[in-house]
Amino acid sequence: MSNIIGIGMDSSVVPLRHGGLFLVQTTDFFYPLVDDPYMMGRIACANVLSDLYAMGVTECDNMLMLLAVSQKMSEKERDVTVPLMIRGFKDCAEENGSRVTGGQTVINPWLTIGGVATSVCQQYEMIMPDNAVVGDVLVMTKPLGTQVAVNAHQWLEQPERWNRIKLVVSEDDVEKAYTRAMDSMARSNRSSARLMHKYNAHGCTDVTGFGILGHAKNLARHQKNEVSFVIHNLPCIAKSAAIAKACGNLFGLLQGTSAETSGGLLIALPREQAAAYCKEIEKLEGRQAWIIGIVEKGNRTARIIDKPRIIEVPAKDKEGELW
Repeated sequence: MSNIIGIGMDSSVVPLRHGGLFLVQTTDFFYPLVDDPYMMGRIACANVLSDLYAMGVTECDNMLMLLAVSQKMSEKERDVTVPLMIRGFKDCAEENGSRVTGGQTVINPWLTIGGVATSVCQQYEMIMPDNAVVGDVLVMTKPLGTQVAVNAHQWLEQPERWNRIKLVVSEDDVEKAYTRAMDSMARSNRSSARLMHKYNAHGCTDVTGFGILGHAKNLARHQKNEVSFVIHNLPCIAKSAAIAKACGNLFGLLQGTSAETSGGLLIALPREQAAAYCKEIEKLEGRQAWIIGIVEKGNRTARIIDKPRIIEVPAKDKEGELW
C-alpha cells in the first residue's frame, strides 16, 4: 500500500505513528436541497459517511458537524429549522454506529450543512480502490437522478420551468420522484460497504457531484492494472430520465454527468460474486442493486455506451409502497 492516499479518492488515508493503524478521514458540506430540515440533516450525514464506506471502512469512530446558519433567516425560521437539521444529522450518525462530538457553527449568507467523519482502523478493514481486473463487473447500489428529481420538484412553483416538463410527467409523478430521491439520499451505504468485504470487491467509489461517469473515470484512473470501465445500464429514479430528456439533457443524466447527492456505491466486483452481492442487498434492505457495466482491458478510462439501457426504479408503482 502507498504511504498515503490523499485528494485523488474518497477519503484521506494516513498511516499513524502507532504500528499498523491508519487514520481514515473525510469531510463534505453543501447547501440544502430538500424542504424538510430533519431529512436534510440525515442526508448531510449519510453523504459524509459515504466516503468512508467507499473505502470499505464501516466503523466511524467520530463525527463533527459543520453548520452555517443563514443571516437571511428570521429568528423564528432559525429556531425551528436548525435544531431539526442537527437532530437529523445526529440520528443518522448514531444509527450508523457513530456519534457527533463537536463541530463548528457560523453565520453565513447561505445555509450550509456537512461534517467530518473519522475512523482509526487496521489495513484489513479497508478496501483499496485500485485492484479492478479484466472480467470484473461494475455494480451500482442506488439509482441515479437525485438532482433531476429535486429540481423538478422546485419547478412545480416556477411556471416557465414546469411548462417544459408537464407534457411528460404529472405533478404526482414529480412528487413521487422527489420523495424517492429524498429517501435514497438519506439511506446509508453502510450495508453495501460491509458486503464489499464478503464478496471480495476490487475497488469502489461513491457517486456524488461529478455524476456516474465522472466518478467512474476517476476510479479507472487510479487502477493498478491496465483496465477501462464500460457502462451499459443506467438505473434511474422513475420519471427522472423522461424529465431530463424533456429539458434537452440540461442535467446530463443520460450522459452520466448529472450530479448526485449522497449517491450509491460504484463497485468493481468479481463477475461470479456480483449477482449474489445484489441479491443480498435486496434481502437486507429491500432495495435493488444493479450490474451496470464491465471492466475490460484498456488505458484507465471509463465510458458509457452510445445507447445505454435506462432502468426505471421502481419499474412500476405499487400501491402504498415507495419503491
